[in-house]
Amino acid sequence: MFKTLKNDLPASIVVFFVALPLCLGIALASGAPLFSGVIAGIIGGVVVGALSGSKIGVSGPAAGLAAIVLTAIGSLGGYENFLVAVVLGGIIQIVFGILKAGVIGYYFPSSVIKGMLTGIGIIIILKQIPHFFGYDSEPEGADSFVEMSGENTFSAILNITDNITMGSMVIGLIGLAILLLWDKVLSKKGKIFQIVQGPLVAVVLGIVYFAVTQGTSLGINQSHLVSVPIPDSLDSFLGQFSFPNFGAITNPEVWIVAFTIALVASLETLLCVEATDKIDPDKNVTPTNRELLAQGTGNIISGLIGGLPITQVIVRSSANIQSGGRSKMSAIIHGFLLLISVVLIPKLLNMIPLSVLAAILLIVGYKLAKPGLFKKMYDMGWKQFVPFVVTVLGIVFIDLLWGIGLGLLVGIVVILIKSYQNSHFLHIEDKSNGKHKIKMTFAEEVTFFNKGAILKELDSLPRDTYLELDVRKTRYLDNDIIEILDDFAFKAKERNIDIQLTSERGIVENPDSFIEFFKLRPKSA
Repeated sequence: MFKTLKNDLPASIVVFFVALPLCLGIALASGAPLFSGVIAGIIGGVVVGALSGSKIGVSGPAAGLAAIVLTAIGSLGGYENFLVAVVLGGIIQIVFGILKAGVIGYYFPSSVIKGMLTGIGIIIILKQIPHFFGYDSEPEGADSFVEMSGENTFSAILNITDNITMGSMVIGLIGLAILLLWDKVLSKKGKIFQIVQGPLVAVVLGIVYFAVTQGTSLGINQSHLVSVPIPDSLDSFLGQFSFPNFGAITNPEVWIVAFTIALVASLETLLCVEATDKIDPDKNVTPTNRELLAQGTGNIISGLIGGLPITQVIVRSSANIQSGGRSKMSAIIHGFLLLISVVLIPKLLNMIPLSVLAAILLIVGYKLAKPGLFKKMYDMGWKQFVPFVVTVLGIVFIDLLWGIGLGLLVGIVVILIKSYQNSHFLHIEDKSNGKHKIKMTFAEEVTFFNKGAILKELDSLPRDTYLELDVRKTRYLDNDIIEILDDFAFKAKERNIDIQLTSERGIVENPDSFIEFFKLRPKSA
């Protein structure tokens, strides 16, 4: 992990600035103490980051659980009773991991995962536009279409003109200009601009701007700044921690909430794992069952000391990838930065304008939802495009889980219409004779339902293997399977695995791109 510290340290600072307002905003949206979000962020970074098998995933409180938490705190009779459900939810997640339920993550089609990334990117942009202009009626991190204030995503944007805070807008524009300059120009000019990240410079300028403009017409009042609780003594700091009331463990409703948290948190985590692996430039494959064990452990500890439920989250994970994070050290360091900052410099944190942080998130959102992706998905055909679009629209107009559920439903319907699942989708023949020589023969139709098994077989191949891949009988090969083969070819070089692809078009040794070979690459690429 320490070999890539020069990449991970700058990335961890960016993730810290992204995570801080989200931790506080999600706690506010959940009706929980503000410090509970910070606790979850610290545990998600340090504990889950250390135990997880993901190199680039970042965990913390998730907006998708905010509505569940808000309802549960009221129905269970207080936050301390709710914490019991968080602890029990963590235990249930560990049971899920032991039972190897992590395989569920492989059964979400690529079109839905890409739709999830794009939808989250769009919702980040739409939700941050009001904050960018100083209209902070909705907490940071909220992702539902209908907002706590009674507005919705689009009405909040339309109401900006009557609620612009000039100081917030000015420093937001300055911050955005710095971020774009750093990303497009300065980062290519020298190593110093790669070590010192643009978001750090933007935040420092934001603090300076606040301090200089106080009392002027361009000043920013406290409601438009980060709001970290400031303890005035050690006792008041320790007083921010809450502890579960285990007397409520006999309440059946506590167990229902616990199972709900475990199920939703596990599903969000597995989807995020699949999404981050897809955008990971190093094409790492995260062990999903280990991830459930790590998340469960994190939720147990978080619940025991007053924190919100934890999941792996795509916003922080994608910010980590975009900032050059290479190992789990980035997630761990970001957790320590959260801890150190709320203990030592809470007053300084409370001088950061929310509009500057909104500018950082606007860049993150744009990189997740680049317009060109819509054309690429369209060029892949309606079987990919329809589930993708349905997922995006569901996330934007309802929320994350609804969007993914609708996209998955449409994906299954598409598969049932166009294909049937052949149970003999993969035949493996060991032709070693003293050498590692494996032959895999694909069946007539191979769909995303077969993704997990194929991925497992490919990952289990030993080093120095000669793999014969026979697709001569295959009439339908799902795009998800082709992407798995393409990702595997990248890792095969490191493991000295040679691939012979046999098709009706002939035999190809170590094809450069399976996507190009099967003619699924968009013409524009």
